[in-house]
Amino acid sequence: MYRSAADPWSLAERWYERRKYDLTVAALPMPRYRRAFEPGCSVGELTRRLADRCDALLACDRVESAVETARRRTRDLPHVEVRRMLLPEQWPEGSFDLIVLSELLYYLDGAALDGLLERAVAALEPHGTLVTVHWDHPVPEHLTTGTGIARRLAELPGLGLLADHREEDFVLQIHQRTGPDGGPAMSVAAGEGLV
Repeated sequence: MYRSAADPWSLAERWYERRKYDLTVAALPMPRYRRAFEPGCSVGELTRRLADRCDALLACDRVESAVETARRRTRDLPHVEVRRMLLPEQWPEGSFDLIVLSELLYYLDGAALDGLLERAVAALEPHGTLVTVHWDHPVPEHLTTGTGIARRLAELPGLGLLADHREEDFVLQIHQRTGPDGGPAMSVAAGEGLV
């Protein structure tokens, strides 16, 4: 699809996409993140928004032309690195306190999906944030929907659900990696001592 257009889904122009990105960033439970990872960044529209909340952000995509577009769109942001990577086979080293999986997981079959989610949870620091946001309508090339991904995440150990935003068109969830003690996820208010 990237052969015929630099932005085949019109991610930069559509109100639907801009609104979804803004909701995604607004749902983040922490005001700031030390090191974030955004696999499947496409042309970098969400990347630019995430960069405002991160000290360092690594974004990647498997399509070279998308990577080049994302690099152009973020070249004024020295704390953002955009790489070409093939997931789930390739995974960056180190840990992250934020991982954002947006419009990516429904392309993966069961084994690849499980492998990527396990790598994501393993790479999350204790109390780190995992964001998933996915289209919730059936599409021929998608192997599941946002609802299907939410069901899979509910079965995954090591995560606690902080937020579950569902609309007719997409599912946005915020999970927190459980701490070393295996304790439950902590709400934003609890984190600030309000409850």
